[in-house]
Parts: sequence; C-alpha cells; structure tokens
Amino acid sequence: MTQDIQTDVMDPARAAALQAALGFEERIGAGNPLPPFFHQLYFWTPQPPSGLGRDGHPKVGGGLIPDMGLPRRMWAGGRLQFHKPLVAGSMAQRRSVQESATSKTGRTGPLGFVTLRHEVSQDGHLCLTEWQDLVYRKDPSKTDIKPNPPVARTDETDKREVAFDSTLLFRYSALTFNGHRVHYDLDYARDVEGYNGLVVHGPLLAQLLMLFAEDLMGPLAEFSFRASSPLMHFETATLCRNGQVMWVRGPDGRQCMTAEALPQSE
Repeated sequence: MTQDIQTDVMDPARAAALQAALGFEERIGAGNPLPPFFHQLYFWTPQPPSGLGRDGHPKVGGGLIPDMGLPRRMWAGGRLQFHKPLVAGSMAQRRSVQESATSKTGRTGPLGFVTLRHEVSQDGHLCLTEWQDLVYRKDPSKTDIKPNPPVARTDETDKREVAFDSTLLFRYSALTFNGHRVHYDLDYARDVEGYNGLVVHGPLLAQLLMLFAEDLMGPLAEFSFRASSPLMHFETATLCRNGQVMWVRGPDGRQCMTAEALPQSE
C-alpha cells in the first residue's frame, strides 16, 4: 500500500497564531497540549508552481490521490479519534494512506470520492487517527440545476455566533498552507467554480465546532463531521449543539455542516 510519511515539529508559535486569528487568547507554549484539530497547521506539503493545479492545490495523480478527471475539489467531511494529546514544541510523525477511491454519478453529474487515513504519533505513541473524505466534481455550467440545501435544525440547547471575513480566510489558508483559490481569490471562486463569494473552509467550520464542543463537554474522544452546504465569507453562522449532535446553521437557516462529538469517558 502506497503511503506518505512526514515529520514536523509542533511549533507553538503557529498554534498561538491560529488562536489569535480566531480571536482567542494566545495560551499555547512549548509543552502544552494542542487543542483538537490543530494538527492541521502542520505537515505541510509545499510544491513548486509547476506542481500545482489550476485551483492552487497540488496536482492529483502520482501520489495518494488519483486523477479522476474532475477539476473541483472539496473536503466533504471526516472522522477523528483522539488517543493522546499532541504536545506543542515536540516532533511528530504523520503516516498517510489512501483507504479508498471510487467514482459514481450523482444528481449533479460524475463524482469522485477519495478517503485518506492519517495516523499522527509522538514519541512512538499514536496520538490521533483521522479519516479525511474528499470529493471531486465537474465544473459548473449554466444549465446545472442547483439542489436546495438542507434546512438546519432549530432545537439547539447551546449555540455560538461566528462571523467570517476575507482576512480570516486568508490567515487560515496561510497557517494550514492551503492554496485552494476558492478561499482567497474571489474572481476564481465566482467565475470558475460558481460560488457567490469566497468559501469558508470546511475544516475551519469543523475546527470551530470542535473547540465549541470541548468548551461544553471537556476533552474529546471522537469527532465526525460532514459538509452539506458551503458558507460564504460575508455570512454569519451559528454553531449549534444538542447532546452529542452538532451543526452549523447559515444565516438563512440552511444546514452547512453536521457533526457528532463524543467526550472522553471519565
């Protein structure tokens, strides 16, 4: 099985920079546990310009992600198991493999699905297992019929309002080394991929949900999420929770993401 192995030091300055970008107090120093999902800030895979696709991401094919002939890439969802906290300031290793790659035809045309599994370790101990689900689609056309987005629940027992702008999206892209142009290039997002604005990163929404869940429930054992409708940079969203179920509601009531958070047993 093809695998990719990377090592990186969990630089506390990078984690503190994300806390600052999100408007939180910068508390992380060397030796502190990293908040859940902050490993997204590490294990960059920089490529020269010749190694990038039109969307700013590394070209597909030849690595863990095959070329399915579909140009639009989206992070559809994922699942995480937290075994042991990652520690800031220490070396870590990430082992990545492709678990599956399939094609099918949906309501909007051909689709490609790829699932990657990442295992992150420190000092020989497995700290995190992550499954990352990616979907690839064709370019939009004027004849496409856009499906109505699902309507979000309104029975939350806890909620938190979150706002976005192009500066936050740019800073999150920089900190995660995510070159996808839908997050910072408005002309590309609108004219090529057919969005109404810059797209808020799915992982950023998941990150905010995880931090919200940890505030309410304590340390997490597992977290899974699924994107259902894109959120634009000019929109305010509501993070919602009812029991272990969480979701992101857009300003018009649409469901942007669903999630499930399982706390660690005491």
